[in-house]
Amino acid sequence: MIELGEWVLATLVLIAGTVVQGSIGFGVALLGAPVLYWIDPVLVPGPMLVVGMVTPLMILIRERRALDVGGIRWAIPGQLSGAALAGVVLARADESHLSLIFGILVLLAVALSLVAGSPRPTGGRLLAGGTLSGFMATATSIGGPPLALAYQGVSGARLRASLSAVFVVGAFGSLGALAWIGRFGLTELLLGLSLLPGIAIGFWLSGYTARALDRRWLRGAVLGVSAVAGLGAVVQAVL
Repeated sequence: MIELGEWVLATLVLIAGTVVQGSIGFGVALLGAPVLYWIDPVLVPGPMLVVGMVTPLMILIRERRALDVGGIRWAIPGQLSGAALAGVVLARADESHLSLIFGILVLLAVALSLVAGSPRPTGGRLLAGGTLSGFMATATSIGGPPLALAYQGVSGARLRASLSAVFVVGAFGSLGALAWIGRFGLTELLLGLSLLPGIAIGFWLSGYTARALDRRWLRGAVLGVSAVAGLGAVVQAVL
């Protein structure tokens, strides 16, 4: 288990990350995973994925009326297949190579979005985004950007609800894949549960920030946070 000071620091980081995720639909892993790994590597990916399951569940309950049921029927199979594929690849591949590929793909998607505008969330885009999201969530705990980019043109409530529904299901798949290769057990579960108080505080605060972003800046926030994720993954792979 981790020390009290490390727990406090991790909780503060997750409060900030949950505010971001509660506002734009993803972000707690993006902000939390790198810092939690620095605090103690045991916090990533298993405990971080526990947080990544509970946070979207709360968001989904809050935004359930805006859920895109048709869209998630494409994204969820992709999320689960991506998680399963990651379980196989992680047993053999260098994680830095995966981070580099992930970062380049996300930056390319952001660039295309800036040039071509908001893409329509078609079945094919959601399936591809869900697959890449599930793969990267299992490999690095950061799976939000690929799917968020596919949904960037919809309303804030629909974006948050739909991403959250996929992330809840995908987190089960990712945790199952990690348990299968021996990287998730009782210790990781208890560590993840110990971080939930910070998630509750961040979720409450996000009720105010989400409404502010919905008025004008939602798409810009999605692209900006996705770009940060892509750059971070590339830098991590190179260093």
